[in-house]
Parts: sequence; C-alpha cells; structure tokens
Amino acid sequence: MSITRRGLLGSAVAVAAATVTGGPATAATAVARPHDPGRVPTIWREFTRTPFTHPQIPYVGRAGHRGGSARFPRRPVVADVRAYGAVADGTTDCAPAINRAIAAAGRAGGGTVLIPPGTFRIDDLIRIGHSNVVLRGAGSDRTKLYATRNLTELIGVYGSRYGGDKSSWSWAGGLIWLAPTARWDSLVAAIKDKAWPFEGWTGNKRDEWETLTTVAPATRGSWSVTVADPRPLKPGRLVLLRLADDADHTLLEHMAGGGPGPEAYYWDDKTKLTSYVPYEWPVRITRVRGRKVTLERPLPLDVRPEWDPRLTTHVEPLTGSGVEGLTLEAVETPQSPHLLDKGYNGVVLQCAYDCWVDDVTVRHVDNGFGFVAASACTLRRTRVAGRGSHHPYFCREGSHDNLVEDFTIEQRTVPAPPNTQLHGINVEGLSSYNVWSRGDLRMGTFDSHRGLPFANVRTDITVDNNGRHGGDASAGPLFGARFTHWNVRVTNGRAGLMKIDGLAPYSATVGLNEVTEFDQIDVPDFTGDLHSRLELYGTTDVVRPRNLYEAQRDL
Repeated sequence: MSITRRGLLGSAVAVAAATVTGGPATAATAVARPHDPGRVPTIWREFTRTPFTHPQIPYVGRAGHRGGSARFPRRPVVADVRAYGAVADGTTDCAPAINRAIAAAGRAGGGTVLIPPGTFRIDDLIRIGHSNVVLRGAGSDRTKLYATRNLTELIGVYGSRYGGDKSSWSWAGGLIWLAPTARWDSLVAAIKDKAWPFEGWTGNKRDEWETLTTVAPATRGSWSVTVADPRPLKPGRLVLLRLADDADHTLLEHMAGGGPGPEAYYWDDKTKLTSYVPYEWPVRITRVRGRKVTLERPLPLDVRPEWDPRLTTHVEPLTGSGVEGLTLEAVETPQSPHLLDKGYNGVVLQCAYDCWVDDVTVRHVDNGFGFVAASACTLRRTRVAGRGSHHPYFCREGSHDNLVEDFTIEQRTVPAPPNTQLHGINVEGLSSYNVWSRGDLRMGTFDSHRGLPFANVRTDITVDNNGRHGGDASAGPLFGARFTHWNVRVTNGRAGLMKIDGLAPYSATVGLNEVTEFDQIDVPDFTGDLHSRLELYGTTDVVRPRNLYEAQRDL
C-alpha cells in the first residue's frame, strides 16, 4: 500500500491528537511506522497540547489570505487591457492602458482586469490601489510585462530615514505595487519632497490613527480580549492592536522570550529597532458580545497595562486584491552595489490585508517580492529568476501573518558583480507569525535582517545556502522568541542561520541535516540559557509532520 504525503501528515496528526486526548497513540503509530520512515519529534507532541502558547513554536495555522484559504476569489471580469489601448507587440508602452483598466475596475467597485498572452512593454509602474481588484494574466509562461525603467527614474531618489547614502529602493517599492491609493500618494509625495517617510499602517509620521478603545490585560494565545468600550467595534472590522514599550523596554524583552538574557540586553542604543515600536498588529474582529471581542487570530503577545494596549484606527487598507498569472521582466542591467539599488523591483504589497499573488515570476529584478507593513497576505507559486537579486523575498516594517508557499529562487544567470549582496528570504522589523513553506532556494539564505523578528516559521524548504544575512547593528537582535526552522534541507551543508538553537531564544530547529559554520559566524545576542530546542538534527526529510504550517492548519 502506498502512503501519500497527506497520509503521512495525517498519521502524524493522529499520533499527536491521541496524545492530546490522553488516548493510546499505538494504533496510529502502528499504521504509520511500517510504511513511513519518518519520526514524530517530542516537541510536536508538546505543541499539540498547547498550540497557542507553546514556548518555542508559534501558532501559524491561520497565516495567509483569509486564514490560509486554499482558494482565491474569482472576481468577474470587468476589463480587458486591450480595450484601453494595450498592444502585445513588445514595443508599445502599455503601462497607461493597464493602469486605466485597473482604475476603471476600482471605480466599478472591483473585478478582474485581464491581460491576454503576449509581451506588453511598460515604461511606468503598475499600481493596484483599490480593493477587490485582480490583475490576471494568462499564466506566468504566457503573459509578460516587460519593464524598461526603474523606480528612481519613475519617482525619484529615495533616501533612508536612518541616514547615509543608502537607497530605500533596496528594500521598498515595486514595479507592480499593491497599496491603497491614498497611502501610495502620500508616500510618493514624501519621497519627492525628500521627507523620507515611515511606510506603515499609520502614515508617514506614524500619527494617522485614533483610539477606538483600550484593552484589558490578556495572555498570548487568547482569541478574545475585553475592551473598555465596544461601541466602535463590529464583526468584520479591521483594527490595529497597538502596544507601546515602556522605559525599561519590557515589551521588547517579552518579544525575545523574557528572562535574564533579554533583561540584561542593552536596548537604548538600538535606535533603528526602537523606531519600530509601538508594535502594530492588524486583525479582523469576528464577534462582539458585550465587552468581549473575539479576533480571527489568537493574540501574538501578552497584553499588559504597562504597554498602553489599545485598538486603534489605521490608514484605509487595500483588501481582497491580487495579481495572477504573469511574468514581470525588467530590462537586464547589472546588479547595483549593495544598498544602492535603483528600483528594478518586482511585486510589493504595502498596507495590504487579505491580498494575494499567485503564479507570478519576476526576472532581472533588484528585489523580488515584498511585504511592507502587509498582513494576512499569500504569495503562492512565485519565482525569482534572472541575473540575481539583492532581496529575492523581503518581509519588513511590521508585516505579520503572511504566507509564502511553493516558491522558487532560481540560480542566477550571470555571475554576481563585485560589491553586491545576496540575501534570500528576508524578515526584519518586528515582523511576526509569517510562514515560508515548500520552498526551493537554489541560491540565497534564511536572512534575518535584525530588528527582532519573532514567531516566524520556515518549513519544508531546500536551500543551497550561499547567501549572507544583513542588518544594521542599531536594529538590534537577529531573532526574537518562537522562531522555528522545520524540515530544512541544506544541499551544501553550510550553516549560516539554518541551525538557530545557539542564536534564537525560545526557538526550535527540527529536522535539519548536519551543517557547518563558514566565515559569517554569528554570536547570540542574549546571554545565558536561550531555552531553544534542537531535535532530529543530522537527518534529512524524516521529521513528521513534514510541513509544520500544513500540520498546524489541519490540526
């Protein structure tokens, strides 16, 4: 009898479920073991008993668009770009026509904009600024957008708000840019005025929000909170949970797992890190009963009075929009020196919630796919190809609960020029509860770019680990608590942020083949016992469940 991948997963879940209920696990084990060489680690059994509050593994079973929904909405077709003047001849600038079609769909309240097979030249960026608008090609192997200009040419020089001569196009903006229109307009205006903005949910100066209600103390993993005033709240409303730090930085300590190590860490000079606080977590309300408010995901952190917890407003978000079935190919130019990217960037989701990208390839880009203050979004069947990228995937500026699955970073087609850098799948800036699942990194690395990212999962990934991580010292620790690497296959045996039990506090490395250090050797940011777990080290693809995200979703 053959055992399918889902059957193996089901067997592991059955074992865990028996443990939860206190019943015997022997029956499920007996079914799985004769045919399944995999092994169920102790930490998985522990997790199933306390899935929302486990000390090392985060609960990410609701990550992604609509809680990880397997299907994206099929919105009615409202426009074909050819009706607005687009021509698939590879020479006519079709960006105005495509953007006119997208704008028409937005005015209609949403719908699908079709791009037929062929090559469409674009001399400007493509913007999706209205909710429920989907840009759909005929498939990544049939529809191509050929981009001839970069974001520096199209918008202007974008300096860093942290100073220096760095280009923020090295980590922001896309030639396909999904962001609410008002938010995009304010960002571009600030860039043109050289008033380098914050890029998140509450405006360029982080001041475009109002308090809806304060929140009573609650614990991480709770699905509901008690509020002082429920009147502004209703089911379906998207709100921000806002947590400010105190003078002793106890919120940052909590994100790092708490205890002597984080308490002894010196936070005050980590100016880039502290600029990310308050922590802002977007979430939809599912039910209001009296003063009890139920959320669509469990709380990512404790809610304590000293952090002034409250639910607030935010900029108008982009929701329900997507890009599907196309390739974005930039004109091939040499990769720029490190941090001086001109902005031949791929697809970016910013201030977006419940949006998606499916079956999209980007080629010859500086930076591939990005989350910038984006949450509950899904990238599925995406691919980065061509001459090599700085950040093939980046996740920053407080992006949470996103899912990247079935993704590929191809080997570069030309050698890397001097003074360039390759990262891989990046996460930084207090981003939390994001998942990278079923990936094939033919180059790159697991890039924590500092900024205390916490509670993120990388699972069921093969990587030729030849990139390097980055991050400014003022951005603070590489990792916060509950960072998990699960079933990772390193083809060249190089460590470099693969095995993280000696670096990440209250975290887990499970099912990793043996790796060795190379010249970028990191030391832990926190002293003392990190309380991290290492199981099934030195194995390849034997851990069951094979995919931590899928197992959590199914469980």
